[in-house]
Amino acid sequence: MSTRSPAKPRTPRTARPKPANEPAPGLQAAGTPAAGTPAAGTPAAGTPAAGTPDADMERRICEAVYESVMSQRLTPGTKLPEAAICELFGVSRSVARKALQRLAHEHVVDLHHNRGAVVAEPTPEDTRQIFQARRALEAALVPLAAARATKADYASLRKQLRDEHALLHRAGQPAWARQASAFHVRLGELSGNAILHGYLSELVSRCSLIVALYEPPGNAACEHGEHVLIVDMMERGDVAEAVKINDNHLADLERRISLERPQPAQTLAQMLGLA
Repeated sequence: MSTRSPAKPRTPRTARPKPANEPAPGLQAAGTPAAGTPAAGTPAAGTPAAGTPDADMERRICEAVYESVMSQRLTPGTKLPEAAICELFGVSRSVARKALQRLAHEHVVDLHHNRGAVVAEPTPEDTRQIFQARRALEAALVPLAAARATKADYASLRKQLRDEHALLHRAGQPAWARQASAFHVRLGELSGNAILHGYLSELVSRCSLIVALYEPPGNAACEHGEHVLIVDMMERGDVAEAVKINDNHLADLERRISLERPQPAQTLAQMLGLA
């Protein structure tokens, strides 16, 4: 995983909270322009049109890899050979290559000249810098959100928290992680600052991937009770306490990460859930 500056912020429409069956923040569906790509109606040369077989397969590959990373079946450093992707999904090399390039743009995989594509391997320094940036950004966004939030906004947040709690008890790790991340993205949206909101969406996506790759199995990606407390403090007007709870919440999340994981003795097809 690289430590380059966050991509251009997405528009508020693409950073809205997503239902559990949509890709996590930052993972674009095929045909949806990621940050820095041409706007709708002006696809880059060679990009398959949305809804075409190639675009559908590109999306399927991206989703399979992402879900396998979030489920901890694919571990850091796992090789994703282009030829193997072609065989497993029955696609051409150009489709496999475009899917891997999209995943690299979203920091899910790293592309190396000699090694090809591998599941991203964030270093301790990558992790420290990404979480440091996120904590600083959210410390600025929470007061902005609290200053602008209406009764309707708080009602919407409460409903989102109820959905989050329900998923915690009945859904798998990928769905729960998406919903937990969506809470933070929603706070960014409520800030009214589209620039900061876009940067937050990028950082939340990268943090979610780090957590999925390295957090010991069985831990929640975010603590639901802390989300509730953050909203309680914001609605009560105790913004300083809300910021403090959120900062401790993110610090605890970072502390739970273990950058050492054993490599499973599985085939690529098994790790992708295809066998």
